[in-house]
Amino acid sequence: RDRATTTWINVIGVHDIDIIERIGAHFGIHPLVQEDIANTSQRPKFEDYDAAIYLVVHMVQNGPGTGDITREQVSLILVGNCVISFQERAGDVFDPIRNRIRLAKGRIRKLGADYLFYSLLDAVVDHYFTVLDTLAEQLGAIETEVMETPTPATLRQIHHLKTELISLHRSIWPLREAIGSLERVESPLIQRATRVFLRDVYDHAFQVIDTVETFRDLAS
Repeated sequence: RDRATTTWINVIGVHDIDIIERIGAHFGIHPLVQEDIANTSQRPKFEDYDAAIYLVVHMVQNGPGTGDITREQVSLILVGNCVISFQERAGDVFDPIRNRIRLAKGRIRKLGADYLFYSLLDAVVDHYFTVLDTLAEQLGAIETEVMETPTPATLRQIHHLKTELISLHRSIWPLREAIGSLERVESPLIQRATRVFLRDVYDHAFQVIDTVETFRDLAS
């Protein structure tokens, strides 16, 4: 906690309340944040606790084999020189960041904890594009099927695609608002140089929303 260097603590599993409370007590994390970490039905949101910044995000990925979208809540905390992330289960979108840290590539080892915090957030938002690429392929296949050999299964596929797009929209819209609040917050935890990167990830979130809405129109 008191080291001058940046520390990243990644906790997998949020149902062991004792671990959350011990980490919370050690880093002075507000009890309300500790409750929110364990409650995996949170909407994406941002909260400024002066000594700490708390961000809830929804991480989406393509499920193995099925291609269906999996979602999980990830809590990100910036406190001092530390970033603490809590995720529901193993498997995430952070491996590129881990590799950059191990190989000391780019800015990741040169800048502070706020840049690491941004990097994790950016990885989550950018992976929405990966998921949308898969949905675009599915949408193209459905359009071809509708034009050539539509079946009752085609209608079920369209309904499933619409449901996935609605769910993505519900995750990314509040996340964009949370990122906007993070970018505007006056906190000594966020350096001026990092705000440029936060504006960039805000723009990416807006692009995701535009793409989701376009896909929803096409699937209608």
